[in-house]
Amino acid sequence: MSDRAKANVALSMSTAAFFWCFACWTLNGVLGAFLVDSGVFHWNQEQLGWIIGIPVLTGSILRLPVGMLADRFGGRKVYSALLFLSAVPMWLLGNTHSYAGFLAASLGFGLTGASFAVGVAFTSSWFPKEKQGTALGIFGAGNVGTAMTALFAPSVLKSLTKGGVDLEAWRILPKVYAAGLVVMAILFLLTTRERASGRAPRTVAQLLSPMKRLRVWRFGLYYFLVFGCFVALSQWLVPYYMGAYGMTLAAAGALAATFSLPAGIFRAVGGWLADRYGARTVMYWTFAGSILACLALSVPRMSIESPGPAVQAPKAGVVSEVTADHITIGESHLPLRARGTEIPVEAGTLVMPKSTFWQEPVVKPGDAVTKKQVVARGVTRIFFQANVKVFAGIVLVLGLLWGVGMGAVFKYIPTYFPEEVGAVGGLVGVIGGLGGFVGPIVFGYVLKTSGLWTTMWVMLAALSVACLVMLHMVVQRIIRREKPEIAFGMEKE
Repeated sequence: MSDRAKANVALSMSTAAFFWCFACWTLNGVLGAFLVDSGVFHWNQEQLGWIIGIPVLTGSILRLPVGMLADRFGGRKVYSALLFLSAVPMWLLGNTHSYAGFLAASLGFGLTGASFAVGVAFTSSWFPKEKQGTALGIFGAGNVGTAMTALFAPSVLKSLTKGGVDLEAWRILPKVYAAGLVVMAILFLLTTRERASGRAPRTVAQLLSPMKRLRVWRFGLYYFLVFGCFVALSQWLVPYYMGAYGMTLAAAGALAATFSLPAGIFRAVGGWLADRYGARTVMYWTFAGSILACLALSVPRMSIESPGPAVQAPKAGVVSEVTADHITIGESHLPLRARGTEIPVEAGTLVMPKSTFWQEPVVKPGDAVTKKQVVARGVTRIFFQANVKVFAGIVLVLGLLWGVGMGAVFKYIPTYFPEEVGAVGGLVGVIGGLGGFVGPIVFGYVLKTSGLWTTMWVMLAALSVACLVMLHMVVQRIIRREKPEIAFGMEKE
C-alpha cells in the first residue's frame, strides 16, 4: 500500500472513530433529558447540567496527557487503547440506579472526548503542512457524531422503552454505544499503520515547552468559544427547546441536530478556507458573525406594556358620556382608540416585534374636568413571538460559523508547532473542552437565577466580542512589528 493510500486510510479511520467517540461523549444530553422527562430520575436543572457536563470535563482534562502519549508512543496504539478503555464505563452506565452512580460512569466514558487530541496528532503526521488544514478539518468533521445522538437517540429510546411502557429498557442504549466502541477499536487496529516520525522521542519537558507561549492560550480561548460552546449547546439545546418551546424530546433532538450536524461538516470547510485564505481572516468573520447571531438570539419572547398617547380635555366641562371608543365632554366629542383583539401567545407566525396601542378612559359620566386634563390614558403593547423557525435558523447559522472556526483554529497548530501537535492540540483541546463542561452547568444556574432561557446568548455574545478584540489586537501588533509603514498610515487615517 502506498503512503498516499495509508494516509487516506488513516484519515478515514480517525474520522470514523472520532465520530463514534463524539456520539458517546454527548450521550447524556439526550439521555439525561429523557430520564428526567419520563420521571425515571428526579433531577433539577442544575443536576442535569452536571450530568451533561461531567463527561465533557473528563474528555477535556485528559486531552493534554493523551495528546502527549500520542506524540511519545504513536497515535495508533493510544487511539485503540482509548476506545477499549472507554467502553467499560459506558457499559456500566446502563447499570446505574443513582445520581452518584450516573456521575461516576459519566466521568469514565468521558474519556471518549480525549480522542480529539490523539486523532489530531495521528492524522497530521500523515499529511504535508500545506494540506494539514484540510485534513484536520475533515477529521474534525467527525464531531457530527453529536448530531447523530441528538437526532436518533430519542427515537431509539422511544422504541426500546415501547413508548414509555418499559422505561427500564433505557439501559440497553449505553450498552449498544459501548459495543460500538469495541468494534471501532478492533477496526482501527486492523486497518491503520503508524507513521514513522524519523526523530528521537521527545521528553515530557520538551512536549510541554510550548505551554509557555501566550499564543497557545490564545488559541485555547478561540477554541473555548467555537468548540467548547458548540459541545455545550449540542446538548443543552435539547432541554432548551423542551423548556422554552414545549417540544417533545424527539422534536427537540431533531432541531438540536440541525445545529450540530452542519457545524461538524463545515469544520472541513473551515480547514480548507484556512489553507486558502489564512486562519486569521477566517476567524475574523467567525467572531463577527457569532456576535451578531448571539445578539439576535438573546431577545426573549416577551410582552411589554408602556404609556402611549393620551387624550386630554380640550376645555373645562362635565363628562356626559364614556364608551370604549369615545368620550363626550359638553359639546366636545373625543374619539378613542379601542383595544383590539389580543395577540395570541402562541401565534406561531410572527417574525418581527408587533406593536399595538389603545386608550382607556380614566373618567366617568358626571366628572368635572379642567382644560388639558387627561381623560383617557394611552397604553402601548409590544409583543415579540421569538418564532421557533426563525430561532432555529439563526442557531443553524451560528453552528455553521463555529464549525468553520473550529477548522481554522487547528490550522494554526501544525503551522506554529509542527513538532508538538499532539501536546499543543491537547492543551488547546483541554481549554476548548472546558467550555463544553462549564457551559451546561453555567446555563443551568443562570436560568435558575434569571428565569430567562435566553440569558445564555448574552454571555456567548460577550465571549465572542472578547475573542474578536483579542484577535484584532494581535493582528495590529503584527502589523506594527512587520509592516510599520502600513500601521503608521492606518493611524493617520
